[in-house]
Amino acid sequence: MPHSPEEKKRAITRLRRIRGQAEALETAIDTGASCSQVLQQLAAVRGAVNGLMAEVLEGHLRESFGPTAPPGDADEAIDEVAALVRSYLR
Repeated sequence: MPHSPEEKKRAITRLRRIRGQAEALETAIDTGASCSQVLQQLAAVRGAVNGLMAEVLEGHLRESFGPTAPPGDADEAIDEVAALVRSYLR
């Protein structure tokens, strides 16, 4: 999870962009936009969510394994991250 004010602001900005894209997708479907327009909007939403996921995951990895990581069981932390990635890829 983003911890610094800068990271939080960046994540919230991404979420607001995703919300706007989802609303545009809803409007496109509601107004009967062409399939290609809907698919393009879906791809944009997916890309935005993937970007946010990558950013949050990177922060989590740095926090778990970086120089400031708390001492502990690395295997447990790796299992946690692997489970997160598996659940996201479903």
